[in-house]
Amino acid sequence: MIQIAQSTPLQIDWDEWQAPLQQFCQASGLAVSAYAIDGVRKVGPLLASRAARHLDTAGFWAIDGPGSALEQRLVARMATTALAAGAVQPDELFHGMRVCCLPLTRAGHRYGVLVFGWCLRDFSSPMACEQIAALVGLSGQVLWNEVRLEAPLTDARFATYRELLRTLAGSLDRQRDTIDELNRVSRTRDLFLATVSHEMRTPLSALSMRVELLLRTMPELPPALQTALKAMRVHVRQETAMVEDLIDAARTLTGTMSIERVPVSLGRIVRDAVSTIEVHAHDKQIAFSVVPADFGDHIAIDADPRRLQQVLWNLILNAIKFTPEGGAIGVLISRAADGVRVRVRDSGQGIAAADLPHVFGAFTLQTQANASGLGLGLYIARSIVELHGGTLTVDSDGVGHGSSFTVYLPLAARMPVPG
Repeated sequence: MIQIAQSTPLQIDWDEWQAPLQQFCQASGLAVSAYAIDGVRKVGPLLASRAARHLDTAGFWAIDGPGSALEQRLVARMATTALAAGAVQPDELFHGMRVCCLPLTRAGHRYGVLVFGWCLRDFSSPMACEQIAALVGLSGQVLWNEVRLEAPLTDARFATYRELLRTLAGSLDRQRDTIDELNRVSRTRDLFLATVSHEMRTPLSALSMRVELLLRTMPELPPALQTALKAMRVHVRQETAMVEDLIDAARTLTGTMSIERVPVSLGRIVRDAVSTIEVHAHDKQIAFSVVPADFGDHIAIDADPRRLQQVLWNLILNAIKFTPEGGAIGVLISRAADGVRVRVRDSGQGIAAADLPHVFGAFTLQTQANASGLGLGLYIARSIVELHGGTLTVDSDGVGHGSSFTVYLPLAARMPVPG
């Protein structure tokens, strides 16, 4: 059921109709106009025939012209008439010229009307041309000279043109409906991200703060309670990390993740990342090394330091997680012709050849040593690297032979190394 009136007007971009209607006009030879449902002409009149252009020079489609008056009556009738799906509005005859209209609908609401035609259904006569010309002060003979050079439009051909225009209008309206639905989904996504950010981050932050406060200010707590609080602290941190991963993954999937590039030393990023998590490697008695010893202080890049630290944290923490005690992890920094590579190599469990193509997929979990997490870290890491114009790749000789993740980043052009 078509609803003709609605409380919230649709936002219509009438410019979208200009090109397709112009093409239809040129192909069919019909005059075409598009009206809003309130009777205001938004597109046209688009004219192709010599007779129509001749009438237009005399103001036939001016605001107070007879052509506009008829079209507005048709639009007003369409605005108040309920039509069944697929129903055809009867043609209107104007001194032998045929005029027709089609409703425009979006999201179940009729928002406009296409008025088209202004063609002769059979060979006209000088008398009919005199009648039309008299309405706008033209010479009937001159109009007749234009009209008689144009073949009339048969009922069958006019019906074909009408169906073509109906298909064109339906396609554009369905396309706009799809865009409207995508916008609705986008707004829902934004609301979800805002809700997750507030409703989950806030209580987790408060809980973490209270646990830390108890551990720092009440050393006399029973050992069992201290152990429980420390375990709670670990779980809260894990939950917070998963919430952050969900938010980042949603932004990546929808293309809304962004970076803020600044001139920065690669060494600063690597040093800050390593200093935060190196202790985890020492706790597992894993040999940890960075080459060169200056961490790449001399290499300048144009990057988002916080996001690249996030990438390195993920790669190094994964290496620690999947490397047994007594193993080794190395971070190797090397210059390329037009960029820099940061390679994180470990002697851990490795990756089977069949699993390598899926490592960077969303919600991809390793089958071993992955008791926590959502399998989003590498998916997010690769997206961040690609936003920097770089690549993130993986190599492994198979299960039990370790793995190697390589970040490639383009160098900053003619940029001094920050001090």
